[in-house]
Amino acid sequence: MTQTILIGAPIDSGQRRPGCLMGPAAYRVAGLAQAIGDLGHGVTDWGDLSLGDLPAAACPNPAVDQLPATLGWTERLRETVEDALAQGGMPIILGGDHSLALGSVAGAAAHARRLGRPLFLLWLDAHSDFHTPLTTTSGNLHGTPVAYIAGREGFDAFPPFPAPLPASHICLYGIRSVDPAEHEALLRHDIAINDMRVLDEQGIVAPLRAFLAKVREAGGLLHVSLDVDFLDPSIAPAVGTTVPGGTTFREAHLVMELLHESGLVTSLDLVELNPFLDERGRTARLMVDLVGSLMGKKVFDRPTRSFT
Repeated sequence: MTQTILIGAPIDSGQRRPGCLMGPAAYRVAGLAQAIGDLGHGVTDWGDLSLGDLPAAACPNPAVDQLPATLGWTERLRETVEDALAQGGMPIILGGDHSLALGSVAGAAAHARRLGRPLFLLWLDAHSDFHTPLTTTSGNLHGTPVAYIAGREGFDAFPPFPAPLPASHICLYGIRSVDPAEHEALLRHDIAINDMRVLDEQGIVAPLRAFLAKVREAGGLLHVSLDVDFLDPSIAPAVGTTVPGGTTFREAHLVMELLHESGLVTSLDLVELNPFLDERGRTARLMVDLVGSLMGKKVFDRPTRSFT
């Protein structure tokens, strides 16, 4: 059985809508540790991380918001995730906005490099998050992690990403909101975009199984970054970046069940949950239920649930 390590990342600095910093508490209240433990896995909660003194930082792009805080979180998460993996655990990072992946994936990449194994990234998100601090017009750094992970230029204020991932090691899955500048850059880097059109045409299973086969053949580690807006807002309203047309309840669970069956996942982000926007904890509970599927819960184990 897996030894999971819960790491709270109460981060709001990657975007401007307050509330994501309450995400770690919401996951705990929704019973994440118990859900994992009930499946026979070990669970250790390292609590919420905090920032020390912020680094001095500047960016030529005046739109960039809260750069020092984002840099501080990136360093803190890189160290903590690398440590959790080195101890043989499976870190689950409880966010917090998606800027946390700047640090969590860096930590996983540093660990993979030390082992001499490749790292792969499954990005479950409505957005490609492929801007850099120099190209973002919103200034929100939660839209930059994949660019950092892929080694794009423009991250001079950040520590160099350990062993940037080649395009074939990145799977953008469930994408349905990409602006023209990001799309052009993705094409230049030859990163495949498994958007909702692809999933509608090919089905949920085929593109994911093809990617997992690459991970297995390479003997790779797999980091999964799950954004609440991967899900359709009709079932997961607690996110500030809703995009219609996301995955359904069953599609999302099928993805998690396939990931469990693969046995490849070594680290996980849960991001962009804003409890202030939720309906009686509905989204938090759904995300916890999805983690249950990732950890081995079967569809016939699910009780009837009422939200009234």
